[in-house]
Amino acid sequence: MSNAKIGLVGLAVMGENLALNIERNGYPIAVWNRTTSKVDDFISRNPNAKGLVGTHSPQEFVDALESPKKIILLVKAGQPVDDMISQIKPYLSPGDILIDGGNSLFH
Repeated sequence: MSNAKIGLVGLAVMGENLALNIERNGYPIAVWNRTTSKVDDFISRNPNAKGLVGTHSPQEFVDALESPKKIILLVKAGQPVDDMISQIKPYLSPGDILIDGGNSLFH
C-alpha cells in the first residue's frame, strides 16, 4: 500500500507526460497500464521521479491511492474506457473520483 495522491491509467504519450508533470510538482502518483510492461518501462526511464508508483493490476493500483481515490483515465475513447472502468470499479468506494480525460471526437 502507498499514499499516492492521484492515480493515472494509460501510459501513452499524454499519460506519461501528465504523470511526470504531476510528480514533478510534488504529488505522488500511482500509474497503471493495461500492458504492464509499459509501467515497468516508464518507471525505469524515470529513475529520478521518486513519486511515481508503478502498479500491475487494478486492485494494486487502487490500493496505492489515498482515500478518497482520485483517478484520471487517459485511454482511447469508447470500449477501452468502459473496460478500464469495469476493472477499477469493484475497488472504489462512495466519494471516490474517476475522470475520463481522454480525447474523443475531436476535429
